[in-house]
Amino acid sequence: MVSRSSAVMFTLPALIVLSVFFVYPILLTFQISFTNFTGVGVSENIGLKNYERIIGRSRYPEALWVTVKFTAFVVTVQTLAGLVLAALLHRLPAIRNFSRAALFTPAMMSFVVVGYVWQFIYSPFSGGLNSMLNMLGLDWLARGWLGDPSTALYAIAVAHVWMFTGYTTAIFLAGYANIPRDIDEAARLDNVSSFQRFRYLEIPLLAPVFTINIILSTIGTLKTFELPFIMTRGGPDGATRTLSLEIIEQLFGNYRFGFASALSVVMLVIVVAVAVIQNWYLRRKEEL
Repeated sequence: MVSRSSAVMFTLPALIVLSVFFVYPILLTFQISFTNFTGVGVSENIGLKNYERIIGRSRYPEALWVTVKFTAFVVTVQTLAGLVLAALLHRLPAIRNFSRAALFTPAMMSFVVVGYVWQFIYSPFSGGLNSMLNMLGLDWLARGWLGDPSTALYAIAVAHVWMFTGYTTAIFLAGYANIPRDIDEAARLDNVSSFQRFRYLEIPLLAPVFTINIILSTIGTLKTFELPFIMTRGGPDGATRTLSLEIIEQLFGNYRFGFASALSVVMLVIVVAVAVIQNWYLRRKEEL
């Protein structure tokens, strides 16, 4: 049995790293959010003015709304696509092992590479998507996908889903591996159809995996800024300007460290609140 002093010694390095690289930066960001710090020189304490500006200007609530729409679309489509792919691969053991490695390939690619590749796909002149639509006789659907405010956000969301669906699928496959084979074999002996097994057997048993996937994808998507930055720079007309993109712009574009810190604190509160609520709700669902 490990003594209490030994347990403290084992956990101390992790606590030091956590404190230095996680707790201290959060506390420092919270402190700077009440100042007009510009990165150099002496900062002045301005109280709640940064937070009042966030609430008072429509630009930032709109950025939050864009982030919410983007996250809702990505999490929904990514989770459903990952579940369907995992269910298919579970039934195709011949290609399952090969697919496990291939699933992670898009997620391992650089955001810059993915952003520029999909930017070319969506190009209104020589892009692959419009060329395919023209070839199929659906030229009336062709458009400037990233230049249209009504489609730009969802075009970026599709690229994000393509990048991380494989990761979600791999987690679902791990959940499938934990389903007792006896249950599946008993269902087959009772002549239960594949869809019925999926609907009434596999989905309830995968409830913990749903919780993991939804929480991870929600947290990751709420913080995203790479693809909107690379593909549209937040345009057109602010249609893809997420809250994270606003933080980066204020920090490195305008050198308003105090205001960017206030936006970061707001984002931290939102991410933590959403994660806690999701975890509470989904855990309750698991028990039903």
